[in-house]
Amino acid sequence: MGTGSTSSIAALLARGERSFSFEFFPPKDAAGEEILWRSISELEELRPTFVSVTYGAGGSTRDRTIEITGRIARETSMTPMAHLTCVGHTVEEIDQILDSLAAAGVRNVLALRGDPVGGPGTPWVPTPGGVDYAADLVALVRRREQFAVGVAVFPEGHRDCADLEQDVRVMRAKYDAGAEFAITEMVLRASDYLALVERSRAAGIDIPIIPGIMPILNLNSMRKMVELSGREMPAEVLRRIEPLADDPEAVRAEGIRIATELCDELLAGGAPGLHFYTLNRSKATREIYTSLACHA
Repeated sequence: MGTGSTSSIAALLARGERSFSFEFFPPKDAAGEEILWRSISELEELRPTFVSVTYGAGGSTRDRTIEITGRIARETSMTPMAHLTCVGHTVEEIDQILDSLAAAGVRNVLALRGDPVGGPGTPWVPTPGGVDYAADLVALVRRREQFAVGVAVFPEGHRDCADLEQDVRVMRAKYDAGAEFAITEMVLRASDYLALVERSRAAGIDIPIIPGIMPILNLNSMRKMVELSGREMPAEVLRRIEPLADDPEAVRAEGIRIATELCDELLAGGAPGLHFYTLNRSKATREIYTSLACHA
């Protein structure tokens, strides 16, 4: 078994060392599987604090998520975390998933409400016999002492919250249910992250909050992802990227520069670490990681 596999992420973060972590998603086919494991192998050399594996829309990749996190636990030195959502699962099924994760050697879970079946921004449809809120899922997972539980938080507030005050109340409910750390949706400006931390601390939420990082490698793809989260690209970023729109290599290079500057600013502002959304590729993440001021 991998030496890091049974570590609690909450315990790792409590040591106070700077955390670096990477996120992957279950691939759809054999070619994607090959790319995923090559990336995992290449990023293992950076000795991440942990790695996470996402959960498909509507719980569609449940078995793949368990399979991949279990393999990371067995075959690598890394500590894996499985995403788990409320969507499409009864409480009984959630308990079965937790049994499977425990049997696979996975001890960390990111508890999420998940997007509605119709996609972000569509109405939430409850699952009969399930739970409706991430806070309820956190409480379910925390009934089992072997799991450390993280949650998602949102630098500019969740798109379904009426305002930032409601967003803080939702965060507090997750914290009260037993969340031990949080990871943000991708941060677009350091000031958004710092304001989120300030709101959280003012509400008595004192868990580590790790900013999520996704570099702009393709402007259209990034615009779409930002739009899905109910936000807008920062004007100061567009001013740097849009003039390069006809040169994909220039966009990529500038996107990595912007992400590296953002990472340095976040760490300087007190972030406990960085969580990279890799999209199952390792090259851009490695470039940013090695360019950070803390490695200079």
